[in-house]
Amino acid sequence: MRIFLTPQTIALDGGQITKARQFARAVISTVDYRDSEQYNLPKIELDHFISKIGEEAVRAVFSIFGADVSAPDYAIYIGKKKSWEDDMTVNGIGLAVKTQSKSAAERYGLSWTFQSSGLRRDPILMRPEAWVCFVECDNKSSDFICRVFPPYRIRELIFKSPKLSHLIGKKRVVYAADLPLLSI
Repeated sequence: MRIFLTPQTIALDGGQITKARQFARAVISTVDYRDSEQYNLPKIELDHFISKIGEEAVRAVFSIFGADVSAPDYAIYIGKKKSWEDDMTVNGIGLAVKTQSKSAAERYGLSWTFQSSGLRRDPILMRPEAWVCFVECDNKSSDFICRVFPPYRIRELIFKSPKLSHLIGKKRVVYAADLPLLSI
């Protein structure tokens, strides 16, 4: 799974960006984040867009290294049909993808958030051997250049509280500054 050890920078094509934007617009009417006290629909739409951009970037990077990577899932799931399944597979192994926008990184520090409340908890947190790939997406430019970090196992990560006090107890955060250095 770990076929690269340093962050990789990649630009996506216009088709990938359009597809991610269309998905974000379509999925917005199917989500309910009241338990996270998130009511800002434009922000929720942006989060879904950035998330899909990250998945596309991860797929592109792994493909460059010759891996067999599944495509991002663009299906719209309603209610209980939504899942916490891995975002994709790489050489048959499940991989979660977490993406943060550059504008959010400038406000809160480069970091990635996992749901961790009594109402909703990301099951990957209970799977220490699971793989996750982190992405920073430059949403301040029209080409959405992404920096894809090498994959980590959940057990390798340091989880901390979010900087926003109203999210403490609802989210767990991995900060880029705490990512372990990788070696072969």
